[in-house]
Formats: sequence, structure tokens, C-alpha cells
Amino acid sequence: MRVTKLITLIEREKAKHMGMIKDFKEFAFKGNLIDMAIGIIMGTAAAAIVKSFIDNIISPLIAVVAGVPDMSGLKYPLGQTIENAKGETVQAAIHYGTFLQNVIDFTILAFVIFLALRITSKWMKKAEAEAPTPPDIVLLTEIRDALKK
Repeated sequence: MRVTKLITLIEREKAKHMGMIKDFKEFAFKGNLIDMAIGIIMGTAAAAIVKSFIDNIISPLIAVVAGVPDMSGLKYPLGQTIENAKGETVQAAIHYGTFLQNVIDFTILAFVIFLALRITSKWMKKAEAEAPTPPDIVLLTEIRDALKK
């Protein structure tokens, strides 16, 4: 009797876990989730390329124009010195260079994303425009036109 109850209990637990595994498989392998994962991976790679473009091409050009080798070092000193957490004496300042660099990075990244979406949108419209009319629709159109006569 005890063995039968134990076997029944084990089978119920196994069924619960198998149902959970089945649900997880359905969730994990849905097309939308996989498409989203691919999009995130591609977006991360694209962001790395854009960051490299900004760091290695745009920032040096801005540095030449601005006359400053590194924009992140730009600051407006407030005139008094304070002691930081490490016990070092530092000058209180507004570090606007890092903010400016982040604004430039964001603007360029947003522009690249805009261009990518615009190009993709044009490709999609072109693909829709070039798609031939399915034969069944052509046949129905011919039948309709013949009935009008």
C-alpha cells in the first residue's frame, strides 16, 4: 500500500515537472523570443561598432577643433577644495566634459539607429511593391472582369 502511494506521488511530481519543462520549451523557442534575442545580439554588436567610430574617429576630430585632447577632462572649477572618500584633497568642479561626450555619443548612436531603420523601412516597402500578385488573385480578377462584360 505504501509503495503504491509512493509511486503515485512520484508520478504526480514527475507530471508537474514535465508540464513545466513543456511550458518552458514553448516559451523559450517561440519565434518572437528568438528574434528578439538575435536583435539584442545584433544591437550590441552594432553599438560596439558605433562606439568605436565615436571613440576613434569623431572624438579625435572634435578634440582637434576644440583644442582639447580629451573632452572628459573638461571641467568648471568651483574654487574650493574638498576631501574625497580616499582622503585625497581634490578641487570641487562641475565636470561637463564627460556630459558633453555622452551627449555626442547618444546623438551619433541615435542617428545611426535612425539611418538603419530608414534603410530597413525602404527595403521592406520595396519588397512589398515588387511582390507579384498571387495566381489565385489574378484568376479572381479575370473572373470578375469577365462577369462585368
